Parts: sequence; C-alpha cells; structure tokens
Amino acid sequence: MASKKEWLLRLTVVALALGCTHAAAVDIDGLRVWEGPDKTRAVLDLDGPVDYRVFTLRNPDRVVVDIEDVVLPEGIAPPASDGKLIAGVRTGKRNGDGLRVVFDLKATTRPKSFLLPPVEPYGHRLVIDLHPQGTAAPAPTKQASEVQAQDRDIVIAIDAGHGGEDPGAIGPSGTYEKDVVLAVSKDLDVMLDALPGFRGELVRTGDYYIPHFDRHEKARQFGADLFISVHADGFYDRRARGSSVFVLSNRRATSEAAKWLADRENRSDLVGGVKLDDKDDMLAAVLLDLSQSAVKDASYEAADAVFKSISRIGNTHKKRVEAASFAVLTSPDIPSMLVETAFITNPEEEKRLKTRRFQKLVAQAIADGVVDYFAESSPPGTYVAKHGVERNQHIVSRGETLSGIAARHRVTLARLRAANSIDGDLVRAGDVLTIPAG
Repeated sequence: MASKKEWLLRLTVVALALGCTHAAAVDIDGLRVWEGPDKTRAVLDLDGPVDYRVFTLRNPDRVVVDIEDVVLPEGIAPPASDGKLIAGVRTGKRNGDGLRVVFDLKATTRPKSFLLPPVEPYGHRLVIDLHPQGTAAPAPTKQASEVQAQDRDIVIAIDAGHGGEDPGAIGPSGTYEKDVVLAVSKDLDVMLDALPGFRGELVRTGDYYIPHFDRHEKARQFGADLFISVHADGFYDRRARGSSVFVLSNRRATSEAAKWLADRENRSDLVGGVKLDDKDDMLAAVLLDLSQSAVKDASYEAADAVFKSISRIGNTHKKRVEAASFAVLTSPDIPSMLVETAFITNPEEEKRLKTRRFQKLVAQAIADGVVDYFAESSPPGTYVAKHGVERNQHIVSRGETLSGIAARHRVTLARLRAANSIDGDLVRAGDVLTIPAG
C-alpha cells in the first residue's frame, strides 16, 4: 500500500501533467475568409500546430471544422461573410478544450484542408479551401478559341504575384506587395489591350491567392504566347534598390523536365503542341527538351527586351537579365519571365511604388518591352506578323529627342507635339508620350 508521502508525490505529478496539457493549448490569433473566382479560402491563424478534422453536413449545407486543444481568445470574432459561397461563419466550444467552426453554405462544396508551417509574416495556419460542386469551370474572360484564327492577337498572360492571405514583401510603411503588383498588372492589361494585335489576360483579377501550377494552367487556357509574373522585390537590407527581370535557371528547368516526364497527368497535356503520353520515354524526353530549348531562348529574348525598356525609366538592380529558380516560371511550353518592379523594402522605392504615376510608368515600360520583342519575333498567323506593330505610347529614354521619337514612329513632329500638348522640343527621360495613330 502506498504511503501518504507517495500519494502526495503522485498527485503532484498528475497536477503538473494537467498543467502542461493546459499550457500546450494553442491560441487562435485570427480567422479570415478570402473569395476567389473558383474557390473560397478560410484561414485560421494559430500560434502552434493542431489536430483537426473537417467534414460536411447536408440540409442545410455546412462544412464543419473540429479542432482539438485550442483557445479562442476574447475579441476574435468570426468574419462577416455573405459571399458567393459562404452565408455565415459560427464558432463554439466543443468537449471542453476543443473548438468547432461551422461554415454555413449557399451551395454544396468540396472542402480541402491542410496545415501550413510558419512563414513570415505568418505563424502556423490551418487552411480550408471550399470548392463549389457541380459548376462548370469559368471560361477565360477573352476567348482563347481565337488562338488558331488568322490574324489572331498575341496573348500575354499577366500574373500579379501573391494575393489573398499571401501579402508578399511588406514595405517599411506597411505597403503590401500583392496590392502594388495587382495595380501594375491591371495597368499593363489595359495598355496591351489598347495595342492593335495584342491582348492581355489577367491571371489574378482580385485579392485572392492562386497556386503556382494553377497560374500556368490559366495561361494555357488563355492560349498565352508569353507569361509575365509581376512582383516587387524585398530584402533585409533596405538600401537594396532597382528593378530586375528573371528567367528560369537551367538547373530548375532540368529538374522540372524530369518531374513532367514522370507525371502521367502532365504528359497528357500539350507541350509545344505535341502530346507526350502516347510516346515512349526517350522520344518524350527528346520532344520535351526541344520544346524547353525553344521556350528558354524565347524567354530570355523577351526578358531582355523588357529589361532594356525598364532600364530607361530608372535604376536596375543588376546589369542584365538574371536566372533564378522561381516556381512560377516552370511552364515548359510558354515563354515566361518574372519582373521585380522595384524594392518595396527600400523606403524611397516603396513611396514610388505606391504612386499611380510610377505604377503606370512601370506597366508602360513592360508593355514597350513586350512590343519590342514581338516586333522582331511575332508568331505566324498573328495580326502583328502581318501588319507590324502600332504603338500608342512611348517612354522617353535618356538622350532621346522629340524629333527622333517622331521619326521612329513615322509621325510628323507637329502631330506629336499636338497629341502631347508640347510647345517646344523639350522632353525628359521617363516621360510617357502619346503616339498619334497613322
């Protein structure tokens, strides 16, 4: 029989164990909901990992999330939601130390959930993606079926980086990269649409997150001739400054080719216009290598044209196009580049990135680079291949004169002055001139 002293020792151990269990409970720091065009994402911000389960209920439709050993502090309320899919969000205690989160739905959904480890500026996160069931995939906003038509437009997929719960880099005054690059991307889309023979297609049209692979898929749905991912650089040293343009590194391209060939679902897609799933491994590898080589060359040439155009409006971080292992550039069949517009972590460049003037200036520089590239490398069957390029704006470079710009665009000096309300001949580097038609 245990002595009184032994019983006290046992009770102390039990009390300590119970205290440790309570101390291990995870706090919920926030609950957010983001709506995208093809799914709704809910994110629970946590201060540690959790055990959970997700299930659906019918009549009415609900998605239920049960989380073990969590604490919902006072002041953290469910988000107000009356969107396309979620009618409301409710929370309640469950079994003492648990929490139940209920998403009241307007339609039947297919939930997908996963935990994310800490990544600055976030801690642990529980993500629940709600996909509507029984709905057709949204059609591209501008018909990709036109791709095979004669005199078709050259299609540029414009990918605004980050989005939703992923803000990207954050400036010293709190500016989010995701907001700046979406504004630049929308400007670029408008500018390309205004050019005869060009059409922009926005991969992300609002504040929501799209996985990298899905961004490639959207570009394919658009029938894109070029993929441009728009970002704003970040670095721990706030002195870092300047724009950059990147293409995919050779090492990453090689590893992605191996993944593509190993994945039967990938091999069933068109790569360079050829299906690979019915080819033996050696032939598929050769065809993919040929496609990648052509895409790599085109990516670099297009990136170089954009880099030269951007260098006219300000500093560049390096003196040439760089190669890096960005996941968003791994499409083997669409020439791709990533443009870092400026360093948002540099206080001076953050201020510029927040202004509409600089956002439009960067967008115009990218558009000019795109036009420069396709003026020399237009795909057969396109309007540009048949009729050439017709610019409607021009960014003044250092050393350029008004008369030289008029001669380049084959307009009279008088018409160029009138279109831009210029009395004399003085222009400054970085000015954006309207080029009159004809």
